[in-house]
Amino acid sequence: MSQSRPRDSNNKCQLSCFPYGVGHDRTEGVSLLLKLGRHSILLDCGLASIEAFQEDSKPPFDLVLCSHAHWDHARGLLALHEAFPQIPIYASEVTAKLLPMNWLERQPDSLPRFCKTLPFRSIIELDTDLTVELFPAGHLPGAAAFLLTLKTPKRNYKVFYTGDFCLSNFQLVEGLSLESLRGLSPDVLIIEGTYGTSRHIHRRQQEKQLLESIKEAIARQKSILLPVPTLGIGQEILKLMRSHHQFTGKDLDIWVDGRIAKAIDIYLELLPEFPPAVQNFAKHQPLFWDDKVCPRMRRLTPENRSEIGEKPSIVITHYHMDLEPYLSINSASWLVLIPEQLKEYFHPEFYKTETYLLAEHSDGRNTTQLIHNIRPQHIIFIHGSEAYLRDLIGLEELQNRYQLHSPSSGTLVELHLGDKFIQPAAPQENFYEGELNEFGGFVTITLPDTLNEDPRWQNFADTGIIQARWQGEELILKGVSQRELLSQTSSARIRVDFDCCKNCNFYRGQYCWNQASPLYGFKVTPEGYCPVFEPMDDGEG
Repeated sequence: MSQSRPRDSNNKCQLSCFPYGVGHDRTEGVSLLLKLGRHSILLDCGLASIEAFQEDSKPPFDLVLCSHAHWDHARGLLALHEAFPQIPIYASEVTAKLLPMNWLERQPDSLPRFCKTLPFRSIIELDTDLTVELFPAGHLPGAAAFLLTLKTPKRNYKVFYTGDFCLSNFQLVEGLSLESLRGLSPDVLIIEGTYGTSRHIHRRQQEKQLLESIKEAIARQKSILLPVPTLGIGQEILKLMRSHHQFTGKDLDIWVDGRIAKAIDIYLELLPEFPPAVQNFAKHQPLFWDDKVCPRMRRLTPENRSEIGEKPSIVITHYHMDLEPYLSINSASWLVLIPEQLKEYFHPEFYKTETYLLAEHSDGRNTTQLIHNIRPQHIIFIHGSEAYLRDLIGLEELQNRYQLHSPSSGTLVELHLGDKFIQPAAPQENFYEGELNEFGGFVTITLPDTLNEDPRWQNFADTGIIQARWQGEELILKGVSQRELLSQTSSARIRVDFDCCKNCNFYRGQYCWNQASPLYGFKVTPEGYCPVFEPMDDGEG
């Protein structure tokens, strides 16, 4: 169903945002029409169809900014250019080179070079009263966040669009720099919230866990199949295995198939744009294709497919490919490793699978950290499930300081701004320094009594009972309320022979940790039940 774009007559405010797509699920791309004064700017075009833009013959907007080359932000750009070749489309130089990976069904010679490139960290004048500045956003090589500034006689108006971003450093791209954005104070921040309020372990720990899974499977004489998207995770994993000490020199073949191999060829052309450590690595040995230095990395072709499975090896292919032809080669024993964000595409009942987390976006903690450093007036959340975005909007630390929006596709957001920017209050961060002591079989943590001056203390200390759990390298303390205590007391009376979450082998800390369960990662009631219930191991209470 097509969506009509907002008419100027309906836009009475100086600034508005009309989302054609907000990325609420993996089938919906991101595309936002930003009205900034007299200018109409399209932020990304990840739409499967541009029908909504073709209602009349005149150009529907003045220009397009593409944040990065992933299909859910860029797949509609070629059709848009062919329909309206006069509209300028801007992106970083690296993004412009990666964009053709979205249209592999077209012959390379038939693809027009429609993207105008912009440098990072330079203020570019798009019009007499409009400028843009690009910031490296992490997430993917070439990914950019945009700062748009509208100059008026009264004051300047600023909009910051993150696109997809990550603060953590990856193997092939450095994270978005908080230092470069601190105190930016835009009127509007348009930010992705893919992971909602979820918190992840450190990126290097995620990589370590993935490598351990691969190493253990190979030790069991299994071959590994890694289905991945065209750009991003696959190239990250290849760089990781080529350079990590656990795999350096290991007699192992890594095979790369189809469009992943084509993307690697483009990555090799981008070597000067990679972080210095990657460029230095490439001076001593090939970054990717290599038949000599172990682990060997080779292109998979019809001619050499029969070599797979003779001994444990690794195959990387696109996640849309049929996996059965790989799994039947030489009757090898296979393990399919699936990224957490793609597990909905696979059917583990047909083959042995495990999932892993290699997050491409910032988690909830880093998302709020970015917001507090930038300190906008309005925040528009996009790109994430509706439930996850509601979690972010529900954060008291955001509600108390900013004007929050999370629109659905086709819903106009009018952003009413005054002649003077209203500076949000800086977040108040209180740190309490204490002491830790071990006495025999007990650990005591002593904290200053200024803690109880905070109004949240009453809820925390309600029963005098606390729970502690590890979150990465941090120990998290949580007060147990009377309601939770009564619930735990009630659940303790559940019969031990009753099939329920309380008696399941994967029930720990009130959460389900069975990756095969639809409740995996969620807080569950002790009386709950799911089809993959497993009774506790012998010897457990």
